[in-house]
Amino acid sequence: MKTQHTSYSILDLALVSEGHTLKQTFNNALELAQQAEAFGYTRYWLAEHHNAPNIGSSATSVLIGYVAEGTNTLRIGSGGIMLPNHSPLIIAEQFGTLASLYPNRIDLGLGRAPGTDRETAQAIRSDFMQAAHSFPNELEKIEKYFSTDNANAKIRATVAEGVEVPIYILGSSTDSAHLAAKKGLPYAFASHFATTHLGEALEIYRKEFQPSTNLKKPYVMAGVNIIVADTDQEAERLFTSLIRMIVGIFTGKRDYVQPPTTMDDEFKEILNHPHVHQMLKYSFIGSKATVKAQVKEFIEQTKADELIAVTNIYDIKDRIRSYELFAEIMKELNNKSS
Repeated sequence: MKTQHTSYSILDLALVSEGHTLKQTFNNALELAQQAEAFGYTRYWLAEHHNAPNIGSSATSVLIGYVAEGTNTLRIGSGGIMLPNHSPLIIAEQFGTLASLYPNRIDLGLGRAPGTDRETAQAIRSDFMQAAHSFPNELEKIEKYFSTDNANAKIRATVAEGVEVPIYILGSSTDSAHLAAKKGLPYAFASHFATTHLGEALEIYRKEFQPSTNLKKPYVMAGVNIIVADTDQEAERLFTSLIRMIVGIFTGKRDYVQPPTTMDDEFKEILNHPHVHQMLKYSFIGSKATVKAQVKEFIEQTKADELIAVTNIYDIKDRIRSYELFAEIMKELNNKSS
């Protein structure tokens, strides 16, 4: 029996590891994208975050351009641009420019969260909360700026008009599921950290979906934490860097990504904490065989059209190896289903 083909992609935070410069971090992001292109990944997205020493993707549009320039076929985009931080006009101009430089390769994923703490959100934009509540209207403004119908308007994003930039709606709760369905846009759920409402959000999106000129049927992307290594033990060792990152989020003590250490009882105890356990629910860690079984089950449960893998590992060589093995897993699963 033939089942669906599942695309596979990358979500990157341009993580800054202990002892690495920002220049090294950005070079690593480009190297990862170049390897991902060779491994058959569909897209490489960068996420907008602010005021976090371990995340280098704050100037998201600039970094997208750098990665797009150094690759050839891979789709490059935002996962996402946090729209309430920005003027829709400026985002339309930035992504219209990017898509003219790199035709048919630029994606615009949009979210409504700040990607930072409350104080920083206020520093970015004093009316952030108002903008967040106006997210559907702000989205419509972006669509208008990309439309050739806006050519006679008083306010125009001239570099965006008629330029092909697919829009994706990002969500971590059920709110954006209703919006993505109503607009007939693809929906990317942040299940790599917001696990609670995944099933409900996907059900809402598929049930309420209204076909549009952009999309004839629902298209679901789901975020998953992936760490694949040659053995389960080695993958668990690499996993300790991510566990430390999560502890930093909960304690407010964010730091550069730390080198991995042995998965000891202390780390196992942290993983059993209810909040950490819930947050990392869709984390598939282990050898190729171990992760393949977990990913297969996740795809069967969610019927996701595309998995977007987040691999937060200290060393770039280990990250690239993990993404190589994950690509092999996805190819094998897709070959079996065809």
